[in-house]
Formats: sequence, structure tokens, C-alpha cells
Amino acid sequence: MNPRRADGRGAGELRPLEITRGYTRCSPGSVLIRTGDTLVLCTASVEESVPQWMAGRGRGWVTAEYDMLPGSTGERRQRSRRRLDGRSTEIQRLIGRVIRAVVDFEVLGERCIWLDCDVLQANGGTRTAAITGAFVALADAVRWLRAEKRFSRSPIREPVAAVSVGKVDGRLVLDMDYDEDARAEVDFNVAMTASGKLVEVQGGAEGGTFTRAELDRMLGMAATGIRQLIAGQRRALRKRITT
Repeated sequence: MNPRRADGRGAGELRPLEITRGYTRCSPGSVLIRTGDTLVLCTASVEESVPQWMAGRGRGWVTAEYDMLPGSTGERRQRSRRRLDGRSTEIQRLIGRVIRAVVDFEVLGERCIWLDCDVLQANGGTRTAAITGAFVALADAVRWLRAEKRFSRSPIREPVAAVSVGKVDGRLVLDMDYDEDARAEVDFNVAMTASGKLVEVQGGAEGGTFTRAELDRMLGMAATGIRQLIAGQRRALRKRITT
């Protein structure tokens, strides 16, 4: 017997994915990503400079910021006017690390691409949705830079995406929503490239344990899910933006 989850999915199924490019007009890369009931706005902005510690090296940089808007959860969340909480800081560092893994900084040249990920509605998997959407925003910013003849070839080596996987009520499941994540005995976030290279495996047990065999199965489930997410990124990038 293989019971369905609360939303009707099987254990190894992703939530419905929607990627809308050109969602706002002011940034060269702007993406609204929806994974189930989680909504994240990802924008990519270009600065023709790099952090001071990188200046003069002829290499570029990619960095990320992440936050949750006040109405993104059931109870109003205070704005981060002065400093981010530890969770948001950790997540934006994760997004930056993952995206930088697929960028050639020498080709990018001495400029910085900022990836801003703002959660509009949270129902689990906000960090993984942000990574998946931020890559598409980055790809559009790179297209804009190439159209502006800032460089001749793309600095993006390959696509990257991320997904959660865990153990809930003794069962291994992919792409957890909030209710599943809240009661998960094991919770991992996995980021992987299109060629199958792992960029980040983040997580562990939360009130339970897991075996090596279960870890291998979870990584396999994540790999399958990420291939589907990257296929979704590619479909979105093939579409013409109409604004």
C-alpha cells in the first residue's frame, strides 16, 4: 500500500511548479516562482562593480539576499529593518553559495549580480524555491548583459536547482510542505546541478534517526526531483517574455 499525502501527491512527487519570467519590469531578471502554495519573487540586478575585497582582479561576483514579507505567513512577520534574523542570514548565504557554484567569474567580468529573494507566501520549501527561481532570474540577467554586449559568452556553466526531502511519519517524501516539514523526523535540503553534481546537502535528524540506506534513497529522490525542476527552468527560459 502506498497512501497518498494530504495534498494527493505520492511520496516521490513534487508540488506543482510555475515559473513566471518578467514578473516586474525594473530588473533584468525577475521571476515569480510557485511551488505548491509557496510563492517567492526572485530578482537579479547588475552592478558594474564588485565588493572592495575583489576590486582589480577582473573577476565578478554573485550574491543573494533573502527575506520573508510581513504577510507571507499566518501571523504578521515584522520587517527586517535593521538586521536579519539568523535563519534569513543563513538562507541567503546558502542561496549565494549554490548559485556561485555554477558561475564562471572570469567570464562575468568585474561586476556583481545581486539576487534578491522575497517570500510572498510561505508553505514550506522557501529556500529551495528561492534557489530554483534565482537561477532563472540570473539566466535572464545574463541574457540582458549579452544583449548589451558586456561579454560574448555566458558565464553560467550549467543550471542548478534545489528541493527538500525528508522522513515524515516513518516515510520518505520529496518536496515537503509546511505541515510535513513541521513534523518531519528527518529533513534535508539538496542542491544539485544539471549534470548531477551535488552543491549542498543540508539537514539532519529532528527527533528521529535515519539509516545510510535511507540517506541514499533520499538523495536519489532529491536527484529525480531536481531533474524535473531543471526541466521546468528550461521550459520557462524557452518561453518569450510578454510584458
